[in-house]
Amino acid sequence: MPSSVALMSVDAKPEPVTMDAARAAVVVVDMQNDFGTEGGMFARAGIDISGIRTAVAPTARVLAAARQAGLKVVYLKMGFRPDLSDAGAPDAPNWLKHVRLRVGETVTAPDGSDSRILIRDTWNTDILPELTPETGDIVLYKHRYSGFYETELDALLRNLGIKHLIFTGCTTSVCVESTIRDAMFRDYHCLLLADCTAEPIGYGLSRSNHDASLLVLQMQFGSVSGSSKLLSALERNLAVSVQQAKPGAPAWVRQPSLSSEVGG
Repeated sequence: MPSSVALMSVDAKPEPVTMDAARAAVVVVDMQNDFGTEGGMFARAGIDISGIRTAVAPTARVLAAARQAGLKVVYLKMGFRPDLSDAGAPDAPNWLKHVRLRVGETVTAPDGSDSRILIRDTWNTDILPELTPETGDIVLYKHRYSGFYETELDALLRNLGIKHLIFTGCTTSVCVESTIRDAMFRDYHCLLLADCTAEPIGYGLSRSNHDASLLVLQMQFGSVSGSSKLLSALERNLAVSVQQAKPGAPAWVRQPSLSSEVGG
């Protein structure tokens, strides 16, 4: 179904967000087996993945609605080359942070085949089965926390005319926040869906890293909302599109295309 031609308003903090649905994309950050499945890197390291698992269902609903509304879906996957040549030198901070999690180690996937922790094109870096990419979605590997670092993400988004990014994924204070910061520096308008993200660091404390990230992001780098509010906005937008398509619709419904309203 084509994108709605009406501006879409989403209830958010610190204030409602108005976006051009035809120039919006949903970004799914690192929702892969290594972070969100038993047998993946986090679970093997004894890191609680329950929060990430909780974010799966609302994320799936958002992706289904976004595709129906014609929004582009972009998946980012954390994964290194088999020779670890893009992980950094032995004394590089990126390598030192990951080596303690046994990056590159050979493990056994659920189907009995060999896999490797955080290595490209293995079970460990596959997207969670509940969120499997569909035809037309974009899937990109990254080798640092930010999805913009040494990737084609910015070029692809600009080629598609994308201006608004709706973020889901894990973890909130690391890869999600890093990518949102870099997106804001590149003049993208960012909206984070709080219930579609998760953060093991400080999980269960009175104020976790997840909470802290939500606050700093909505104050300085974008806006924060929830999946139900985005779904409501998409439903309203879809209703306008249907009305526009009906013969004999009143003039106030038969709006000009959004691209003509906002100059492209």
